Amino acid sequence: MKRMTQALAITLALFPAAQALAEATAIDVRKTNGCGCCLSWMNHLEENGFAPTGQDMFGGSLVRFKLDNGVPQRMVSCHTALIEGYVIEGHVPAADIRRLLDERPDAVGLAVPGMPYGSPGMGPEDDREAYDVFLIRKDGSTEVFSSYAEG
Repeated sequence: MKRMTQALAITLALFPAAQALAEATAIDVRKTNGCGCCLSWMNHLEENGFAPTGQDMFGGSLVRFKLDNGVPQRMVSCHTALIEGYVIEGHVPAADIRRLLDERPDAVGLAVPGMPYGSPGMGPEDDREAYDVFLIRKDGSTEVFSSYAEG
């Protein structure tokens, strides 16, 4: 009985951690090997309730992956992620990914083209340059989904 009580105590102690892990939203990140900003962006996602997994790809294969998944050339950045049927291109803030998943628009996904300084994974937000997050429509058109002012 004592062992059963101890096992139950350990299980209950670990439950919050297991529950948090179970509640994290899986996101598959395709990136190049050793890219520090990609890893920093993945850390940003982890800190905001996502469970990113990374897959390294060679440059040409990654570009093909982006295009095959509906990312227009003008929206390209350094990494591409897949989450619940959407594509996330570049340094998109976790809050915008959450909003996308909540609103569920009929779209390819979100993109932050280029690598704006101060976007998640690209340096401090309090010293950022202004940038937009774009919604990519299925016809390839885009519209501003959210904007971040200079910090």
